[in-house]
Amino acid sequence: MTRTTLWMACAVALFLLGGAQAAETSKHDSERGPLMVTEVVGGLENPWALAFLPGDEGMLITERPGRLRLLERSGNLSRPLAGVPEVFARSQGGLLDVAVSPDFATDRLVYLSYAEAGEGGHAGTAVGRGKLSVDRTRLDDFQVIFRQQPKLSTGIHFGSRLVFDGKGHLFIALGENNERATAQDLDKLQGKLVRLYPDGKVPDDNPFAGRKGARPEIWSYGHRNQQGAALNPWTGQLWTHEHGPRGGDEINIPQAGKNYGWPLATHGINYSLLPIPEAKGKTAPGTELPHYVWEKSPAISGMAFYDADRFPAWQHNLFIGALAAQTLIRLQLDGDRVVHEERLLADLGSRIRDVRLGPDGYLYLLTDEADGKLLRVGLEEGSE
Repeated sequence: MTRTTLWMACAVALFLLGGAQAAETSKHDSERGPLMVTEVVGGLENPWALAFLPGDEGMLITERPGRLRLLERSGNLSRPLAGVPEVFARSQGGLLDVAVSPDFATDRLVYLSYAEAGEGGHAGTAVGRGKLSVDRTRLDDFQVIFRQQPKLSTGIHFGSRLVFDGKGHLFIALGENNERATAQDLDKLQGKLVRLYPDGKVPDDNPFAGRKGARPEIWSYGHRNQQGAALNPWTGQLWTHEHGPRGGDEINIPQAGKNYGWPLATHGINYSLLPIPEAKGKTAPGTELPHYVWEKSPAISGMAFYDADRFPAWQHNLFIGALAAQTLIRLQLDGDRVVHEERLLADLGSRIRDVRLGPDGYLYLLTDEADGKLLRVGLEEGSE
């Protein structure tokens, strides 16, 4: 039984059109047939991430200024939940990702990543967890379980995706705070993928555990600004993606202890059109090649594998949001290999921040705007 089938058993037809009376649906072209896009809810201020709650409890949505909202199955959007930590809401900083504990049915824990202020106007990514109250109005007993050290960001490159691996670990994908060289420094947590236990403790089998001069939390390093992470449902492996500079956005399948190159190896250049000073070229000794790379940056954010039964034409596809390109990217997979790319929804003119597969087999997108929206996307019935 697939993950989607299990969800379906608990929450059939979640957020369908009948649950959002004011919803509007539009039709768009795609290679696999007409796309139907429904606006589920609007009026979100720079929404960043969403997470489905089990059963009929609804969906959690983060807004970057520091609000966590509950979208009920009826389509009602709650007032901001209490108990959310204070965030560094400057530039790209604020309240970022949200994830639900794998044991939510018994522990009701919700995990948040966010930009946290430090000294001297600097900030770093933090992750904490709190218990969602039974009435779903607040997070109780919120505790920080991870802090990116040192705090170096003045407002950008926080990264910040959270993924549970199904084996008792929590992965945190981090940015390098626009301090390029730190991505190669093993004594710092910038530009790293981190692996922890859900309570924040460090597994003894992490690749740098016990190594002098290295942070034991690190799983992989040499990353720039990771804003997408998801488990491949067919292999169980974690995939991440990250922003390049001017060019060189990339997907990786991070392996323990490996170096993914930034800033020594990159397909991009500086925004000034000059080369990256540290770069040796598109490759560098001792670093891994990206699994997939865009020479021209779409500015990717959010990622979801499609393994639901509703739209067979999307099986074994990977969907990624794009901010600068303002599209939904569909990548067709043959095993792990990307064999085809399609750009969708360019006519919407919206920056797509997050992409998730819903329990009903539809894709759910968040648009990154001051008046942001939650969109439900699927193929027209009978078009496959």
